[in-house]
Amino acid sequence: MPDLFIGIDLGTSGCRAIAINTAADIIAQANTTLPAPAQSNNHIEQDAELWWQALTCVLENLLQQCDPSDVKAISIDGTSGTVLLADINGHPLHPALMYNDARATTEVEKIKRVAPIDSVVHSSSSGLAKLLWLQQQDFSSRGHYFCHQADWIVGKLTGQFGFSDSNNSLKTGYDPVNHCWPEWLDKLIVNREWLPEVKQPGSLFSTVSKSIAEQFNLNKQCRIIAGTTDSTASFLATGATQVGEAVTTLGSTLVLKVISSQPVSTSDYGIYSQPLPDLTGSSNPLWLCGGASNCGGAVLRQHFSDEQMVKMESQLTPDINTGLDYYPLANKGERFPVNDPELKPRLTPRPDNDVMFFQGILESLARIETDGYQKLEQCGAPYPTTVRTSGGGAKNKIWSTMREQQLKIPVISATHTEAAYGAALLARYGATKST
Repeated sequence: MPDLFIGIDLGTSGCRAIAINTAADIIAQANTTLPAPAQSNNHIEQDAELWWQALTCVLENLLQQCDPSDVKAISIDGTSGTVLLADINGHPLHPALMYNDARATTEVEKIKRVAPIDSVVHSSSSGLAKLLWLQQQDFSSRGHYFCHQADWIVGKLTGQFGFSDSNNSLKTGYDPVNHCWPEWLDKLIVNREWLPEVKQPGSLFSTVSKSIAEQFNLNKQCRIIAGTTDSTASFLATGATQVGEAVTTLGSTLVLKVISSQPVSTSDYGIYSQPLPDLTGSSNPLWLCGGASNCGGAVLRQHFSDEQMVKMESQLTPDINTGLDYYPLANKGERFPVNDPELKPRLTPRPDNDVMFFQGILESLARIETDGYQKLEQCGAPYPTTVRTSGGGAKNKIWSTMREQQLKIPVISATHTEAAYGAALLARYGATKST
């Protein structure tokens, strides 16, 4: 029987699972939705038990499509910055604080006085800010495990809490270069007893617990492999593995990431690096360096419907530049590749011809993408050798031609971009590595 490897992507709005074989072919997949998080001002919460219910649902559906005894390994990716505090038995003591929960305003001011300037913890939505906030709550006396979203699911599957991976731990202050929780955390009086033991993505955590094996009819030797964040799992799904290979996500915003042999961090531009799981088996450490522009598809949707854009696509003329010089922001403020919180959207002059206006925006986004990769190069990352594309904008072939003209490198539409598929690749790699 074929060996199978499962990746599970746990997000804010849903849960998805994909099973692949040794050849990385998709054998089965399942998904379900999650209720929207509860929001009150800057407090954004979700009951962690909903995650478990969703995971149980997708895993049961997935395993109806294949033989559970063939599953050799499972890996989980979760939303970066979504955290909770659990008691000694792994039971959550409160609703989970979501990745965009920004209540820890006082805590982040303390962090800014202590944390290195190039650290990614300088935000009220960071895992570290939330940890400091949780330390001040009445229920903290019963706290035992500080868990990122994926960590808690791993604990449920293995019966062993207190483990994490280096990607999810990054925004909680973990030092991925020296592989430790740094000493400067002590200046913030962080409760180190709560901090998880951190492993590299693709490493072996443990096997499934006896009760989980029985619940899902899994082999008792089924391994749980250290996962990653949802964005890194999506990157892995594209197949990019070599230094210089990049992925641009053309969604509501423009997210650029490139593989580097060294970490690059520049807080002024929101550029940071995280360890990239090396699915090739090389012993050389790789880093995923990236930045995100506030420009993107959100601007296009302010002016055109999806139907209009599809209709206009065939009328675009990529070999004839419009000469329009836009900076298509949805709202005021930009950080990468230009750091200017006061930068205003620039979408004038607007021609009477909608197709020309549409093309002008696409040309400008292509220019900003090129500027972004040049900025990453200036900060120490390699300029891309190729760019794979994910997100809704990847479907626009003529836009890809415009981008290729600007970037002067091949632009490839990624076959796979699903985070669950990337997590499945991690499960396959980890199972092979640990045998």
